[in-house]
Amino acid sequence: MTDGNLLTETPELYERRFPDPNHLAARWVESVLRAHHAGPCLLDIGCGTGRDAAWLHNKASRDVTGIDTSEAMLTHARRHHPGPEYLNSDMRTFDLDRRFDAAICLDSALLYCHSNTDLDAFLLRCRKHLHPGGLLIAEMRNGAFFLGRTELLHTPRIDTVMRGATTLTSRTTLRIDHGAQLLRRTRIWTADDGSPPVAQNSAWRLLFPQELRYILTSHGFEVLALYDRPGPRTEPAWTDGDAPAMTADADRIHLVAQLTETSDA
Repeated sequence: MTDGNLLTETPELYERRFPDPNHLAARWVESVLRAHHAGPCLLDIGCGTGRDAAWLHNKASRDVTGIDTSEAMLTHARRHHPGPEYLNSDMRTFDLDRRFDAAICLDSALLYCHSNTDLDAFLLRCRKHLHPGGLLIAEMRNGAFFLGRTELLHTPRIDTVMRGATTLTSRTTLRIDHGAQLLRRTRIWTADDGSPPVAQNSAWRLLFPQELRYILTSHGFEVLALYDRPGPRTEPAWTDGDAPAMTADADRIHLVAQLTETSDA
């Protein structure tokens, strides 16, 4: 068995495993941007395959720059989702020498900041790259959901996806590393073509609503909205015109914060 991230290394497979034919994530972002009267310049942090960045650039007429650390994802984005500028940059260290009206961080990308040092570095980068009054919009797993709940933990979730004529099966197991405050994920891929299994190990930081409010405020942001549903990955999913709930209890959380202080660091 070998270590690897099959979905990151194979962007076409990622898009088949997590389809979004109606561009729900990008349309949700655009609805938030419109609601808060954001300007056109947008930074997509952890842009992945470029699917959301391209829709916002080409369909919503935003001026989008996407950053990611996966060169495979960026190559796929440039080829299959052209329009935005795509750059290989780390969310903790990026330095683009320009400011944006808003930054987005979808699909739990923010939770790859595993330590407080990582979070501080990320938010300092956001402060440097946002205009005063700029927005930070994030969508991620909700740490509060796992307080007393275990239904998503320990029992493998089994999914299948086709790669050509080959059926790939994934067995995904989640567990909490309490000391590190991480949600650890092990995903084992098997194929019906006889190839050896591939194991992927990753983790997300578990952040709680009050913790998010505190760290954002300490970095010069005002939290405008923090709620669990509806969103692009909730059940039921967001539809145009839906108002945010007043709760922060379900397994996803959605953040809208506005920069009140900038940094030249």
